[in-house]
Amino acid sequence: MEELTRLAAIPSVAFPGHPEEPVLAAAAMTEELLRSTGLPHVRQIPVEGSFPAVYGEAPAPPGAPTVLLYAHYDVQPAGDPALWRTPPFQPTFVDGALFGRGVADDKSGVIAHVLALRAFQGRFPVGVKVIIEGQEEYAGERLEAFVERNPDLLRADAIVVADTGNPSVGDASVTTSLRGMAAFTVEVRTLAEAVHSGSFGGAAPDALAALIRMLAALHDENGDVRVPGLPRGIFLGTGPSDEEFRATAGVLDGVSLVGSGSLADRLWASYAITVTGIDVPSVQHAINAVQPAARARITVRVPPAGDPKTAVNDVVEHLRHAAPWGVNVAVSDLVVGSGFQADTGGRARAALNRAMERAFGRPPRDIGAGGSIPLVATLVKQYPAAEILLFGAEDDGAAIHAPNERLVIEELRRAATAEALFLADYADF
Repeated sequence: MEELTRLAAIPSVAFPGHPEEPVLAAAAMTEELLRSTGLPHVRQIPVEGSFPAVYGEAPAPPGAPTVLLYAHYDVQPAGDPALWRTPPFQPTFVDGALFGRGVADDKSGVIAHVLALRAFQGRFPVGVKVIIEGQEEYAGERLEAFVERNPDLLRADAIVVADTGNPSVGDASVTTSLRGMAAFTVEVRTLAEAVHSGSFGGAAPDALAALIRMLAALHDENGDVRVPGLPRGIFLGTGPSDEEFRATAGVLDGVSLVGSGSLADRLWASYAITVTGIDVPSVQHAINAVQPAARARITVRVPPAGDPKTAVNDVVEHLRHAAPWGVNVAVSDLVVGSGFQADTGGRARAALNRAMERAFGRPPRDIGAGGSIPLVATLVKQYPAAEILLFGAEDDGAAIHAPNERLVIEELRRAATAEALFLADYADF
């Protein structure tokens, strides 16, 4: 608890415009934590264009397999502090849960690995490799390119990705599919500069009004994506009920869910487009002027088998087609990451099933995830024989990427226990 609280108190936001010093401080503490596990080799590794990855390694005993453990020490920005019930970077313990930015996503993953490794007191039953990266939340392909240039460094028989979790606390689950993602900024320009809305309004083209029309064209009246080339997918497993989802997402009474098809289809197997930010004058600082420019940040979630680059091209083309009045449209700051679909029948998965049943008191079930972990697709491509296992201490009520992020401490205990039991069981590979 003390270590997680100390790590989560570091505002390690690796987005452009945020200070670098806290990110480097989180890297240093992550290195300190990995050294405390008894790993004989721990170091920081520079990653071109990004923050350092923290790497640890212990050789495999004769005949034993090697397991790679992954997490990330960077976090999302806190957003508006007024929306937090506790200070985002002063982790606060309340009724069995720790509240603060990054306590779940993904500093819980860092601590889960540390706890699982400490259980062996330096006598590991399998070969161990650990990679903790420092810029996962901003996406891009920085660590992915590093992996491709250094394939032997992370080569393993099984890979544990501690950056997911269960639908609800105690509901043991393994994530078997991830959507890919793409994100970009679109800018609309119409005038050389802002002009008086009384003198020019009604004839001067308003950049904000044009952008609003373009963004509204992304979805139909039901909330389904209306971009040509982005069809709805199908997830074969079972997703949450409408009631469970409404409660977890905090949907207000009387407000409908959007889209069609099952919730599993919508959340785990279909395209989703979200406008995550708009640059225009705030209401507080509004003036009576026609706006000359407006920008929006758009995120596209892509089904596991979809191509993020093709998807973002389709979305950009649709926006350009929807742009009114001949406005100037520019796109910048594009990042992409591919999705993932797991093979669930290997020896590592069988060992994990046994470990999770012991730790959680029930066998795990397969679920999908609507979020993206860009590195996973690269690991699949680079190490096709390795089994990739995604589980962790997060849950759907953890409010990751949102105000009041929280981690249930007992869930962390169970996830770390399951990981330690898995390492011990998998040693009989």
